Amino acid sequence: MAETPWSPRSLAVQAMGRIDPLTRAVVPPVHLATTFIRDPDNSYSSGYVYGRPDNATVRDTEAVIAMLEDAGAGALLFSSGMAAATACFMSLDPGDHVVASAVMYWALRRWLLTEATRWGLVVDFVETDDLAQVEAATRPGTTKLVWIETPSNPLWTVTDIAGAAAIAHRAGAILAVDSTCASPFHTRPLALGADIVMHAATKILNGHSDAVAGALASGRESEFWDRVRRFRAGNGAIIGPFEAYLLNRGLKTFHVRAETQARTAAALAERLAAHPLVARVLYPGLPQHPGHDVAARQMANGFGYMLSVQVNGGEAGAVATAAAVRLWKRATSLGGVESLIEHRASIEGPGTPCPADLLRLSAGLEDPDDLFRDLDEAMRHAAA
Repeated sequence: MAETPWSPRSLAVQAMGRIDPLTRAVVPPVHLATTFIRDPDNSYSSGYVYGRPDNATVRDTEAVIAMLEDAGAGALLFSSGMAAATACFMSLDPGDHVVASAVMYWALRRWLLTEATRWGLVVDFVETDDLAQVEAATRPGTTKLVWIETPSNPLWTVTDIAGAAAIAHRAGAILAVDSTCASPFHTRPLALGADIVMHAATKILNGHSDAVAGALASGRESEFWDRVRRFRAGNGAIIGPFEAYLLNRGLKTFHVRAETQARTAAALAERLAAHPLVARVLYPGLPQHPGHDVAARQMANGFGYMLSVQVNGGEAGAVATAAAVRLWKRATSLGGVESLIEHRASIEGPGTPCPADLLRLSAGLEDPDDLFRDLDEAMRHAAA
């Protein structure tokens, strides 16, 4: 990317300064065309051929994400976070070995346990916050991908990205990092040695719970990155242009939202840690969190917008608490402007690493005092 005097925040607000050349509009247009005119010599001087592999609105949004991650090879947008993540695994060869975080987004873990084996992959799950386990699981020459999620959803364990990168590279493998719950505002995995960073862009990058999207970004060109690029084009996994437009819209306020939501999450974590009806708070920003020191080294501007609480009264107490909230919304997903609460064990089902008494919280933009009071009243109602 060319050198610029402007910060990532300024560039994101203005969508990289893109001005529509036809209308001079400050908001990039939505390009819906699926096909494009050939030149008289049968070439495509515009650079666009067909809507399945490429789209101008998608390119505009990819440029913003690549800038936020300082991704030298650029970014690719997908139709969902799962489409982005599975594209990495399906760009491997049958028989390749993968090391993955034992605690990660449940749908991807389930896909790796079921569909990945049909693809011919061999997957070992380890506690990646323990680098000794990562080292022991890698097989030099056979391990092709180490996949970590940090902080991991929904227990918020923290993996040392630089340490994991060193282990992966010694084995001849690629390190990919699901940084959805950190976001580029808090962590930049490529700068810490990762090869690829993934985002479920539906979450805080979009921030408005109105567009499903996924993103991959790579620090450098490579054979593997080219395979991912070809996989997206060949399998039609690109995001739609209107969703790309909504994501670009969300990225304009991303920095402001990420900063405020992290501040709210930290304030809630501190207050809930002292609450008599809370057994435990899981949040990397708390000094007592096992991964706090690593998080403090590799995260900036706070510790993210996600936390979990284990409440008194076991599963019944957790479910009753979620049922009693009024301001928090009982819904799946995270990272939106609205605060969400969810009993994860019942969502994830058998095999979940979630304790039965755990509630996952996504801090939004509401008044932190209101959010705390609502939780406090809900927990007291459940306890009664």
